Amino acid sequence: MTIGRHAHNDIVIEDRAVSGEHAAITIGAGNAVLEDLGSTNGTFVNGQRITRHQLVNLDRLTLATFRIEYLADTQPAARAAPLAVGRIEVINGANAGHKMQLTKPLTTLGIPGKLVLVISRNADGYYVARVEGDAPVLLNGQSIDAAPGLLSDGDQLELSGTQLRFSLPAA
Repeated sequence: MTIGRHAHNDIVIEDRAVSGEHAAITIGAGNAVLEDLGSTNGTFVNGQRITRHQLVNLDRLTLATFRIEYLADTQPAARAAPLAVGRIEVINGANAGHKMQLTKPLTTLGIPGKLVLVISRNADGYYVARVEGDAPVLLNGQSIDAAPGLLSDGDQLELSGTQLRFSLPAA
């Protein structure tokens, strides 16, 4: 999972003090490792500048003026079938027919500063929430806000007149 100022990161922090590709968290074999990606202003854990650090529950990460608290899942994970990869399809306008696979933990849609939605991919499904902007956003004709809502196969989103369809193939 990458963290940085550029839109292609999994976690985007739009601040000039945050590097375009600032840091990355790699999760595997029951642990999480934070690595600074050569950022200009550095990455800190619990007040100490790091280049690479194995994260533990409640570590405090600092990137520029932004603070993130790492919460480790201390409960043993149930072995469930992996979630199928969902996708969003544009169903109207100039980009009608365009499809986007939702493979990242977080996918952002919209224009920063105007309207931004986040679709998060969790073990139990996909969730959508508005994180920025005042323009109306509809999920199956109902207004949505910052509270995450679970997406179901066939759900329709509307952002500033652009209609999107969420699909989730059977696992």
